[in-house]
Amino acid sequence: MLTYEGFCQVRQAGADMVDVTVRGAGIFGLSVAWACVSRGASVRVIDPNGVAAGASGGLVGALAPHTPERWNDKKELQFQSLDMAEAMWAEVAEVGGEDPGYARTGRIQPVGVLEIATERARNAEELWRGKYRWEIRDVRDFGPFAPVTASGLVIHDTLTGRAHPRKATSALAAALRAKGVEITDDAKEHGKIVHATGASGLIALSEELGKPVGTPIKGQSAIFDYDARECPQIFVDGLHVIPHADGTTAIGSTTEREFADPSRCDGGLDDILGRIIRLVPVLRERPVLERWAGLRPRARSRAPMLGAYPGRPDHFIANGGFKIGFGMAPIVGQLMANLILDKEDTIPESFRVDASMPGT
Repeated sequence: MLTYEGFCQVRQAGADMVDVTVRGAGIFGLSVAWACVSRGASVRVIDPNGVAAGASGGLVGALAPHTPERWNDKKELQFQSLDMAEAMWAEVAEVGGEDPGYARTGRIQPVGVLEIATERARNAEELWRGKYRWEIRDVRDFGPFAPVTASGLVIHDTLTGRAHPRKATSALAAALRAKGVEITDDAKEHGKIVHATGASGLIALSEELGKPVGTPIKGQSAIFDYDARECPQIFVDGLHVIPHADGTTAIGSTTEREFADPSRCDGGLDDILGRIIRLVPVLRERPVLERWAGLRPRARSRAPMLGAYPGRPDHFIANGGFKIGFGMAPIVGQLMANLILDKEDTIPESFRVDASMPGT
């Protein structure tokens, strides 16, 4: 006969069961959880350090496409993801009641070679399905918040968006909780297990497999006290300049493969701050409100690493967001939900875990 105490234990065990456990509360982990719970799965998110404790807690948040040329799987999925972003973040805001700071504000960048820029504009008409433009314009069209350009011309694309990383992850966590998802620092794993554990996860996986499948890359960024929230973001000399919805402007970031202290802001950040005030003069006299340094996960393939975890049945990997994590998050969530819930593998070859294995 089942005692009352035994009954309570059984009931509690049932309450603890979920279909999917996501390890990691960064942008990939939260987006996979969102895609799964949106399809009716029960989900729990576990992260001992809390929401956006790693690279997803940075400052930049550029949701920008690669150039519309030499089309491949990565660029196609990136386009689809950026196209999906507006609807996803609107739903997140509505469900959770928090503003993720998303807007499709576009981007400007100096024209290098005019003939190449013109060819890319023609390509964009087809590759971007006629929904977004890549056009050449006079820099004076954009007022004081604009880059220095020798030709006086800039490329303006209307596909690029922005999201404040901390606000976006907080909003996504709020929306998940509103749908009944527990986000906790510790719990038992149940169901299918997703490892979205960022830089530390790449290190652990490399050690487990005895193969270097990825590496942490240090990045440094900063926030200026400058309100350009209605302006397009700027991409100049390899740097992103992002006006956020809260009236600040982020700049970043460094790409450091060798470093002594991953969380220390140092001369690398000083260098890009010096460059940016020369390239975007309107920031010259503006105070810096915050500096940030941290590790971002770059898979060996340089594309997101998605799919089954080698040697672990019912375990999966969603990692390697590096500089495009927020832009790729909507499609990564969908691809992983297809695989985990429907056993439908729609992950391109270049995004698979195998693609980051040495010798492949």
